[in-house]
Amino acid sequence: MCCGIRKVEPLKKALRDLDAWMTGLRREQAVTRGGVKKVEIDRDHEGIAKINPLADWNEKQVWDYIRKNKVPYNKLHDLGYPSIGCAPCTRAIKAGEDLRAGRWWWESPESKECGLHIKSVDAGAASNSER
Repeated sequence: MCCGIRKVEPLKKALRDLDAWMTGLRREQAVTRGGVKKVEIDRDHEGIAKINPLADWNEKQVWDYIRKNKVPYNKLHDLGYPSIGCAPCTRAIKAGEDLRAGRWWWESPESKECGLHIKSVDAGAASNSER
């Protein structure tokens, strides 16, 4: 309910008049994201295009790019927070834990999504060449 009010509903309003949106979803992030395609049809947002340019990147590639191009990032990453959300639902991870273990740590890995990306992965939505 909290994510619905603070994230899902505002995103719906923001996307209402758009043809596409871009995310930073990566397949390796979580079991819930393993099927993410680079281009999808987002049926949850009136069938607009959902573009995931980093879908096939791994964590090392992301950080190499950040460092090489001096991209600003949240300093919490340096303090053990590889996945950052709101304060009550985010904690630093311990050595050896999964990168998203600090998000909704009381949930099973199969349900660790806030609601922004739950139903958007549609196997038939984008051509196989986009993968």
